[in-house]
Parts: sequence; structure tokens; C-alpha cells
Amino acid sequence: MNRITQCLHGHGTVSAMMKHRQTPSDPVPSKYLAFSGMPRPVVFWNLTERCNLSCTHCYSRSGPDCRTESELTTSEALGFIDDLASMGVPLVLFSGGEPLLRHDVWELAEYGVAKGIKIALSTNGTLITSKIAAKIRKSGIEYAGISLDGATAATHDRFRGMQGAFNRSVAAITHCHDAGVRCGVRVTLTRENFGELGDLIDLAMSLGASRFCLYWLVPSGRGSESYSRMQLGNKEVTEALNLLYRKAEETDPDTMEFLTVDSPQDSIHLLQSMERDGSPDLDDARDLLTSLNGGCSAGNRVANVDPLGNVYPCQFARSRDFFIGNIRDRPFSALWADSSHPVLALFREKPLRIKGECRECRYFGICGGGCRVRAYREEGDFLEKDPFCFINENTTLQ
Repeated sequence: MNRITQCLHGHGTVSAMMKHRQTPSDPVPSKYLAFSGMPRPVVFWNLTERCNLSCTHCYSRSGPDCRTESELTTSEALGFIDDLASMGVPLVLFSGGEPLLRHDVWELAEYGVAKGIKIALSTNGTLITSKIAAKIRKSGIEYAGISLDGATAATHDRFRGMQGAFNRSVAAITHCHDAGVRCGVRVTLTRENFGELGDLIDLAMSLGASRFCLYWLVPSGRGSESYSRMQLGNKEVTEALNLLYRKAEETDPDTMEFLTVDSPQDSIHLLQSMERDGSPDLDDARDLLTSLNGGCSAGNRVANVDPLGNVYPCQFARSRDFFIGNIRDRPFSALWADSSHPVLALFREKPLRIKGECRECRYFGICGGGCRVRAYREEGDFLEKDPFCFINENTTLQ
């Protein structure tokens, strides 16, 4: 996760981060979790595969016809939350499918909050009415990320496969805002919506979103089938990062936060831009990014659990190749503590084992080799370079 705003407007962030590192027993504010250094992961929990939409780029192949009978029962889900609380997991993100289709979502949220876990929601927004927004607030969920894949109904509805999805998702942001639920906009940028990025940022601002989160396409789920057709090239990626940088630079950090996901090498562009502009926060930004020890958080600061209780290093690594275990057979806390597990060892030791161009790159210590799932899917080798990397020999960074 490349936190553009926190780095660009970083005054005081480093000292606050170090304070929380020195007092690990204290609760860590959400905005510092990415830099906290704690060994306990943020857990992305896919509550269900069922979804009212069938999106082209879905990383989990969710849809209306997905079966639910083998999903974790309420009792199993509550036991899982107990286990997470016992190991001090700071944040659980409810995702899907569409998590609001899970019948016990409010019970699970309230239970997690009562156990001291921060709960966030990742949703397509189409089911959020004013009443549902009030339930989100009452349950203790502190943040809702709502997906918008275009600044127009034509683009978004085409992505989502449902006419009217855009209007419902836009309304959801307003409903959450009115209910006092902090929310943000999430977009997966591809060739089909690249031209609307600027307008989408402006729309998010006008709706009062507190965060703009840009995801890059990863070859996972249905996204694997559309990856070659929809993935952006280096020129478009750089243009998008330039736009996000400019928007973050001119936006009050208390109004909206900008960040990107699935491409640790984005941080190199950020540092280059700050250096070019003589940013007074450059040194702090370098310290923040260096503290992440090499980019991708999968298998370390991030974990994924699917609706059946299967554990993976991240939500994009959901395949048998990266299967860690199942919480029905062994508690998550025990699975995650087993550093001898070959999948966890692979992700946790990757800085020492990555080869090819990444290994020779002078920026390796900052990005850590990028996304390993892309490398595995596209290059056929977990330890090869991330094919999405835009860094080349002409890239300069002092």
C-alpha cells in the first residue's frame, strides 16, 4: 500500500509512528497501522462468495450463483474472531463477494468491535440505503470502502454488469456520510476507465469521501481472464501516478487521503516526485517507506481468509499454490505463527530469494520486488520480476 498523502504531508507522522512502535501495547490509530511494525496482520476476510454483481475484474469470481452452504457458520466465525482478538490483530476488513449479503454481518461486526478489533467494510455499495448506513454505524464498523469503476454510469455499470449500479453506489456514499460513517472510493484502474480517473477523483471529493484508493489489476479470479486485455502499460501507469500526486499535493490531508494498492514500486515514483519538487517531507517519506522493509505486506502484515476458512498470504493469492491451511483444522493464530510453513517462508523470505532484474535494481530495498502474485502468474516464477513494474534504466532517484 503506497500512502501518497501520508508521505507527501508527513509532518509529525514519523514521530507518531515511532511512538507507537516503542509502546506496542497501546492501540494503534488506523492511519498508522501500515507503519506500526507490529507482527500481527491486518486480516482481509471474505465473508461470502455470494454477490449481487458479476464484475469483469473480480479477484474471487464472486456472483449471485455462488454456493454458500460450506461457508463458516456463525459459531465458527465468532470463534475465529476470538482467536484474532487473542493474538491482538488490529484490523479486520469484511469483504466478499458482497459482505452485506452475509446474514450475520452485523453480529460479527459488533462482536469484533466488542473484542477490541477495528472493523472496516469493502462493498460495492449497491445495497446501502439510509437504513443500512445506520446499521453500519450502529455495528461499530468505522470505515466503508465503496467501489466506483468510472465517473459515469455507462462505464461503471458496464464493469459491474448491472444497470443502475453507479447511481446506487454514489447514493451509498451519501447515505454513509449522512449516517456519520467514514467512507472512501475504491477504483481498479484499467484501459477501460483510465480516461475517467481525474473526473472520478473530483466526484469522490464532491461526495465527501475521505479516501481515494486506486487498485491495479492483478491476475486473480475473473481478473485473470481479462488481465491481458485490460492491464495498463507503463505510460498510462506513470500518467495516473502523476495525477494522483498532483491531487494529493493540492488537497488538504484532512479532507482526502490518496493511496495505491498492489504495486509497491509506486513508492519510487512518489519519492522521485517529492525530490524533484524539493519537498520538505522527503526525508520523512523515505523513513516511512524504509520502515516497511521492502514493499509488499502479503504473508507478513496482511493475511486473507476466505469464506470456507482457508488462509492465504493476501486476497490476490487465493490459489492452491499459496494455501496455508484452514482455520477449521488449526487456529489462525497457530497457522500464522508457523514460519516453517513453505508458503509463509516463501513470502517472508522473498527479499533474500528474489532474483532477476529486481535483484539487481537499485530500488529493490524500497519496493521489495513488487507484487509476487503477478510475477508468479505472468512470469511463471514467484521469484522473478513483477511484469507490471514501470522502473527502467532511465529512472533516477538520488
